[in-house]
Amino acid sequence: MGKRSDFKRRSNDFYETFDARAVAALLPHIPPRTRFVEPCAGRGVLLDQLVARGHEAVLACDIEPGREDVWKADALDLKVTDAFDCFITNPPWTRQLLHPMIINLSDQAPTWFLFDADWMHTKQAAPFRNRLRRVVSVGRLRWMPGTTMDGKDNCAWYLFDRPSARDHALFYGRS
Repeated sequence: MGKRSDFKRRSNDFYETFDARAVAALLPHIPPRTRFVEPCAGRGVLLDQLVARGHEAVLACDIEPGREDVWKADALDLKVTDAFDCFITNPPWTRQLLHPMIINLSDQAPTWFLFDADWMHTKQAAPFRNRLRRVVSVGRLRWMPGTTMDGKDNCAWYLFDRPSARDHALFYGRS
């Protein structure tokens, strides 16, 4: 899945967020009972972890829904009209999908994305820095069920919002 992996990429970058360490790192940064939208829900693994911790899923969708309560929708075109606090998702890491998704979703509401931590150190991140509000380091996660091996890339939660000339990103390391 990452840049140092020898594995063939899965279709649509479908890697479920079953590693509880990902959610554990995010929880201190979202208010209790957050009403969220999961735009890349797949089979709802991340969604279920958040709901189990008291948060409310307003909507879950995916281009290839993996269960009945996940609607078919493309996050690149998604427009949400219901009241909610933020988007929370593990999006595709492919930059041609990720970058337009950052714009579309963060133009609507604060948006938490889980993806590779190295992104923030690249030139391609520069156009999005005026949207970046917070970075929460997660470290390496397991993406393959049944394995004891962590992925080769460090991950981070990124909080994006509408563009601003005043706000600066805050970085939170792992505890």
